[in-house]
Amino acid sequence: MADSSRTFVVIGAGQAGGWGARTLRDNGFEGRIVLIGDEPHLPYERPPLSKSALLGETGLEDALFWPRSEYDTLNIELKLGVSATAIDRAAHQVTLSGGETLGYDRLLLATGARPRVLPTPGADLDGVHYLRAIADTLAMRDDIAAGGPALVVGGGWIGLEVAAALRKQDRPVIVVEFADRLCGRAVTPAFSDWLLELHRGHGVDVRLNTGVERFEGDGRLARAVLSGGETVDCALAVVGIGVVPNSEIAEAAGLKTDNGVVVDDQGRTSDPDIFAAGDLTNHPNALLDRRVRLESWENAQNQAIATAKAMLDAGQPYAEIPWFWSDQYDVNLQLIGLPQGWDSEVTRGDPADGAFVTFYLKDGLIDGAVAVNNGRDLRFARRMMQRAIKVPPEELADTSIKMQALLKQR
Repeated sequence: MADSSRTFVVIGAGQAGGWGARTLRDNGFEGRIVLIGDEPHLPYERPPLSKSALLGETGLEDALFWPRSEYDTLNIELKLGVSATAIDRAAHQVTLSGGETLGYDRLLLATGARPRVLPTPGADLDGVHYLRAIADTLAMRDDIAAGGPALVVGGGWIGLEVAAALRKQDRPVIVVEFADRLCGRAVTPAFSDWLLELHRGHGVDVRLNTGVERFEGDGRLARAVLSGGETVDCALAVVGIGVVPNSEIAEAAGLKTDNGVVVDDQGRTSDPDIFAAGDLTNHPNALLDRRVRLESWENAQNQAIATAKAMLDAGQPYAEIPWFWSDQYDVNLQLIGLPQGWDSEVTRGDPADGAFVTFYLKDGLIDGAVAVNNGRDLRFARRMMQRAIKVPPEELADTSIKMQALLKQR
C-alpha cells in the first residue's frame, strides 16, 4: 500500500507523541498523520512546569515544542482536548471520547503516565495539588501567589524541585518523605544525604520516615496532620509520590502489559501494527541488560524518534544509557545509568566545592554516575559506559587527568 493512502494515528500529544508524529513526517511518510491529545495544548515539555514556569519566570508558551503553524506546515492533523477511549484491533479503529471512530494502518501509543494519588483523607481539598500538566501549574500559581506555608509530600525529584522553587520566594516549606532517605529509587544513600543537606541548608524542613495522616480545612486546605500526630499549618500542599503508566487502553485492547506496555527494542507491542514510546513503555535495554520503564525527558523524545522510524520499517534497536537531570537552587544535577549492586564508588572533585561527580563501579565498569554542576565530565562517563571501558578508580578520581583523555587512552 502506498504511503499516501495510509493513516498513522498517535494517541498522546505529549513529548513522545509530538516527536513521534514529527519524525514520521520528517522521514518521508506521505500519508495522513493524526495526533490525539486529551489536553487542549500543543505538545510541550514538562520540566519547566516545576521550575521557571511554576514561578512565572517563563511563559507557558515557552514550553511548547513548535507553534501551531509548524503542524500545519507538516500536515499533521491535531485533535486536542479529545481522549481515545478504546482500540479495536481487529477493525484497526480508535474510538474517541466524542464517539468518533478513526481508522488506522499503524498506531503509536504515547499516553505517558499520571501522578500516583495519595489515599489520604482530605486530599480532595482545594489547595492540594499534583503536578504533571499545564493546568496543574496554573492552579498552583494561584495558590503560590496567595502566600502561606507549603507542604510537599514526597522527597523525589518533583517534590524537591517544587520545594526549591518555593524557597526562591522565601515560602516556608516542609517536605515529608515516607522512606528513610530522599530520592531513594534514583540515587545512592550517600547522595541522598547530600541532597538532604542541600535542602536543609536552604531552609527546607525535611522530615524523613514521615507521612500524612490527613489534610484538614473547611473546603480549603488549612493544615495537615503528620504520621507522628503533629499538626502543621499549610496553605498549599504538593503531592509527588510517583507516577502510574497510562496503559489501561492498551490492556483493554489485549496488548501485553507489565508495569507499562511491553514492547521490543524497536517499540513494537504484541500487535505488529501498534507501537508505543515514552514513559508508558516497558522496554529492553541491551546496554543495561534488562527491561526498564523510564520516566525521563530524554527517553520520551529519543525512544519516540526511534519508534517512529520503526513504524516506517526503517528502525534500529533502541538502547541508550539513561540520563536524568534536575535543577534545584543554583545546582544542576545530572544522573546516568540505573546503578544496581555496585561494588565500589569513587568521587571526582570535592563535594564541598559544589562541583563533583560520583561514579558507581561494578566489576571495574561504570554502572552509573551522578554529577553536581559538572555535566561535561558526565558526558564522557556516559560514553565510557556505552563502550564498556574500564578505568582504574584512582584515575577517575584524579582531576588532573581530563576525562576526555581517559576516554581516548582506551
